[in-house]
Amino acid sequence: MNLSVKIANVTFQNPVTVASGTFGHAEKYYNLKEVRKLGAIVPKTVTFYPQVGNPPVRIWETPSGMINAIGIENPGIDGFIQAKLPNFKKIGVPLIISILGHNPQEFVGIVEKLNNVILSEAKDLKESLDSSAYRPQNDRMGGIAAIELNLSCPNLQHKTLVAQDTQATQEIVKQIKTISKFPVIAKLSPNVTDIGEIALAAEAGGADAISLINTFTAMSIDIKTRQSRIGNFTGGLSGPAIRPIALAMVHQVYKSVKIPVIGMGGIANADDALEFMIAGATMVAVGTMNFVNPRAPLDVLEGITSYMKENKIADIKEIIGSLKE
Repeated sequence: MNLSVKIANVTFQNPVTVASGTFGHAEKYYNLKEVRKLGAIVPKTVTFYPQVGNPPVRIWETPSGMINAIGIENPGIDGFIQAKLPNFKKIGVPLIISILGHNPQEFVGIVEKLNNVILSEAKDLKESLDSSAYRPQNDRMGGIAAIELNLSCPNLQHKTLVAQDTQATQEIVKQIKTISKFPVIAKLSPNVTDIGEIALAAEAGGADAISLINTFTAMSIDIKTRQSRIGNFTGGLSGPAIRPIALAMVHQVYKSVKIPVIGMGGIANADDALEFMIAGATMVAVGTMNFVNPRAPLDVLEGITSYMKENKIADIKEIIGSLKE
């Protein structure tokens, strides 16, 4: 059976990855051979400068989901490249690096630093490297396969998210696509009137793929204190509670654009993942369920494989976008 899927010039061995911010940093987890079975890994979003994140409480469990307001705590792009990236590369799985800039200049600065990483590696290996020739799966220990533009984080103090504005989305994607030596994936917010329009804007800007959805703006109130249970007042709702809406949005975007879609939003098992793929997702990402069952992405992969065997499906592309309407 062929489980491989393709985004731009990058081929992934299978369609299962993990959502940004949900994959652990423990060295012991890196060393598990099973983790190497994943199609890709998406580390936590990295910003240009280090961020300490939001005040506690940062996570609150809700019916069939959770609210998080972590605030993208991270060491900044320099700290990530020096301390985090080497460990992620040791896994040997293609990496999709999620990035967020508070302005276009920061987005550009992050991408330039990531470009320099592979240029430096290429020089050491005496290989010719350009955007058309780069093949991360040929790297000795795995490598950066793509970058994901986090245009939709709802936990920072912005008046408007980039992913809520078609013009801003198209402009930032175009600017990054112009300089990036990696395929560019635009991650969209569900907190919009028409997500299809935003996806089209990202495609017009040159995006190689669309990933969705990010979390819904949400809150929880302590009725005794009459205060928000979240230190940042509101946060992002994720988990199975949002899955039916995420599924509908993935299908809407799949019908709107011609580029691949990476689907996520409450995927808990293989059946959920297959729904997203039938709706049009080329790849699927497991997020919140990683906190419940760290083996969830592997269970999803095994379940997809079993489904293909049972239904005598030779190529996973027969599943993608096969919804009957």
